Amino acid sequence: MSLRKIAMALDTGPASLYAYVDDLSELQALVLDHALDAVTVGEAGDPWRGRLERLLRSYAEVLSKSPALAQLAFQTVAVGPSALRIAEAILEILAEAGVEPKTAAWAIDMLTMSMAAVAAGHAYGLDPAAPDGPVTQAINRASASEYPLIHAAREDIMSGTGEERFAWSVDILIRGILSSGRTHRE
Repeated sequence: MSLRKIAMALDTGPASLYAYVDDLSELQALVLDHALDAVTVGEAGDPWRGRLERLLRSYAEVLSKSPALAQLAFQTVAVGPSALRIAEAILEILAEAGVEPKTAAWAIDMLTMSMAAVAAGHAYGLDPAAPDGPVTQAINRASASEYPLIHAAREDIMSGTGEERFAWSVDILIRGILSSGRTHRE
């Protein structure tokens, strides 16, 4: 993405875009925020854990629609109304879970970046357990004498569906947040 390419697509000059944005970074943040408008944050009143899991799944699914969008989430911070709506929902959900405010605030970055990583892998068609994929090939070639732990764990490394791995990673993230920042028990 460049201002020049966007200006060409809009049949105008790059200078005219500066009436709307200061630079490419601002434009990228606006594009990402616009895409994040499709993220579902759920309804208050539903159990907090299910709401958080659905929000994170929706976030990852939105970013997975395009490799470029998933990549944009790594290099740009969306700060528009959609990103703020998502951050507000995460803070609300974590407050319901009893997470202290500072931990909840820091968790926003960790949760959204983790979902961006999941989305990037999905958008680029990366599957660590694919039988003919590069990870499987590398593990199968790994010498048992040189990499004994990898050799012993090779079946576990290659196990699990994408859905199972996604659910596991979300569970680990949530449990980690809860264990480091609880103000009270469930």
